[in-house]
Amino acid sequence: MRRTLDLLFWTAVAVSVVHYADNYFNYNQFPQASSGPSPSRTVVGVSWFVFTAFGLAGYALFRQGQVRRASVFLAVYSISGLIGIGHYSASGMTDAVWWRQAHVIADIALGLAVFGFAVWAATPAPARSPT
Repeated sequence: MRRTLDLLFWTAVAVSVVHYADNYFNYNQFPQASSGPSPSRTVVGVSWFVFTAFGLAGYALFRQGQVRRASVFLAVYSISGLIGIGHYSASGMTDAVWWRQAHVIADIALGLAVFGFAVWAATPAPARSPT
């Protein structure tokens, strides 16, 4: 389980660095939603640090064997990637250059994977009957 978390978590962090840095430094090139939330450049930048702090806490707790507590923190961290779905609620995101869409979609996919891992890790294993 730990190797799986290592791979998922550190890949998610690396992709999120690219996604959030691009979103922050090229804020005006991302389509803005005509309705609903449209976070400012500052909110985008600060949110990466907040989400990543949750992720690092979850990662550390998992390594300490506190799997259930870690799963809660990792689930919160997964929102960092899942929130990327919001880009596609704005008109024009599908017209963005391929590499921008690639890192946004990768961040969403990794958010799903980290969330799935958190749920899986927190779920007790079924009782096994001896055979």
